[in-house]
Amino acid sequence: MAQQPFVIVGGGRVGQALADMGAGQDVLVRRGEAVSGPPGPIVVCTRNDDLQAVVDATPAERRQGKQAAREAGHLVWIQNGMLQPWLDERGLGETTQVLVYFAVAKKGDPPTDGKTDVNPEGLTAAYGPHAAAVAARLHSAGLSCKVLDKGEFAKCMLEKLVWICAFMLVGARHGGCTVGEVESQHTGEVSQLIGQLAAAGSAALGITLDSGVPERLLAYARSVAHFPTAVKEFQWRNGYFYGLSQQAQAAGQPDPCPTHTAWLKEAGAI
Repeated sequence: MAQQPFVIVGGGRVGQALADMGAGQDVLVRRGEAVSGPPGPIVVCTRNDDLQAVVDATPAERRQGKQAAREAGHLVWIQNGMLQPWLDERGLGETTQVLVYFAVAKKGDPPTDGKTDVNPEGLTAAYGPHAAAVAARLHSAGLSCKVLDKGEFAKCMLEKLVWICAFMLVGARHGGCTVGEVESQHTGEVSQLIGQLAAAGSAALGITLDSGVPERLLAYARSVAHFPTAVKEFQWRNGYFYGLSQQAQAAGQPDPCPTHTAWLKEAGAI
């Protein structure tokens, strides 16, 4: 079966890896260039803070899709963090999202799949109109990718958000140690934070996570033990949970994430 060509926005490690998996028909769009190329998926491989510039550079008919035909736009998002509110505000809530659990050590290197001892089938997941095309591209390179419905994807998205927020914050309060050191040396702290953030996020989103969240997230940490830790892209990551805390307190309710709030202050993030 012939591969569907992609427009790939961003020529960094992940963007180049996706292009290397293709059949040579992709169009690579770099910073500041207009987003144009073959019809179909526009895979955005940039930092979160560059997302609005990508939207602005994408023609409206490819960005928004055809509402009368209930066709979502062609943009595909692979960024970490809570994207849904930002997408909804721009009428992009039904575009494709991908949770990437593969790592590319340096540009040009083949990706390493984020399979764990708890999830040996792999954790990468996609939802939306181009989810199957992205999964096919990853499968062609021997990488895992599940295609999920909206509800299941929301659960997986929340778990990954909890993972990155919990491990980065605990690591930051211990001098920026590695993810593996957080998992092995500060297991109690990170497990406490995982439970708190998972409960708050589940309540806010109206979803119920499957049992075994700490075990899954600790296992993923072991698979990427060399990753450094730092609290960054605050608006998209820890800022989501801090926003829940602010909302609760403004309504005269207790902070649903008191440990998270305290440790953010300790780390100088707020």
